[in-house]
Amino acid sequence: MTRERFTQLVEEALREIPRRFRDEMKNVAVVVEDEPPPEILEEMEIPPDDTLFGLYQGTPLPERSWSYGNALPDRISIYLGPIVEACADDDEVRDCVAETVIHEFGHYFGMSEEEIEEIEEKYWRGESLDDV
Repeated sequence: MTRERFTQLVEEALREIPRRFRDEMKNVAVVVEDEPPPEILEEMEIPPDDTLFGLYQGTPLPERSWSYGNALPDRISIYLGPIVEACADDDEVRDCVAETVIHEFGHYFGMSEEEIEEIEEKYWRGESLDDV
């Protein structure tokens, strides 16, 4: 899969996020990177036989105080290599990209892993995410 096509899949996944959430997404950069940096994998204690599909770096919305401002954008990295390597075909890549985008924005919104998993399950069942 080309980087251009992968980036298109990330953009499509962003458009699938319900409008009420997209309207709250401010000062956050979503970037496509080839691989997670080794220092990030080490810092997060990811074993050598495992990897990351995506990573949120920043201050989740609920943790921001009234004085939060003039900050660099939060960053969501979506890693092309690990996702493509883990998927058997382009359809699986599309689904994995969508789930990874949903997951990382869940962290941005300060959701727990359980809340994020519930949203991912709704996604996989084909249910609307508008009522999340």
